[in-house]
Amino acid sequence: MSAPEGRLANVSGAVLLGGAGTRLGRDKATLPVGGVPSATRVARTLAALCEEVLLVGGAPPAEAPGRRVADPDGAPRCALRGVVAALGAATAERVLVVATDLPLVTPALLLGLVAWPDAPVVAPRPGGIAQPLCALYAREPALACARERLARGELALQGLLAELGAAYLGEDDLAALDPAGIALTNVNTLADWARAEEGVAPLGS
Repeated sequence: MSAPEGRLANVSGAVLLGGAGTRLGRDKATLPVGGVPSATRVARTLAALCEEVLLVGGAPPAEAPGRRVADPDGAPRCALRGVVAALGAATAERVLVVATDLPLVTPALLLGLVAWPDAPVVAPRPGGIAQPLCALYAREPALACARERLARGELALQGLLAELGAAYLGEDDLAALDPAGIALTNVNTLADWARAEEGVAPLGS
């Protein structure tokens, strides 16, 4: 699936920069994959599709395109905090939320999420495990639910997906959208980094 001729005005993109990268020994956002910082790769992929890109939490690389958004004050350090910040800052009715440690995410996969029938949230579910940090959220219902869960201290993103009644891209969908099986490569360890370097392709290819 190719990108639309014009960038999407009704879908914002958000890169979650959180993640200290303790197992990597460095900040995940600045980790180079194919010579480009991970956060920059994700932000550029989103910027090719969406008119608005948000860089949420942390310190993005200088060359990463997008508008910086701080995490909510007083909230515990967790991915849900980043999701709340992204949804709260976005101006579009739907928001593609992608973690910085998914540097090989592809336009085809993201457009597959956007093209899915309307749901409060749409996420890939490879191997039966949902990926809430590569997902399309309907801003208003998802933000209300995420804020309530954050206030209650219910921080698990899997719980957020369940409460929202998420729709999922299963194995067949993912095989069609990501035949190489690399778009959801999660870089948390040095071994993950090595695999990402093997699968990397130039941006825009």
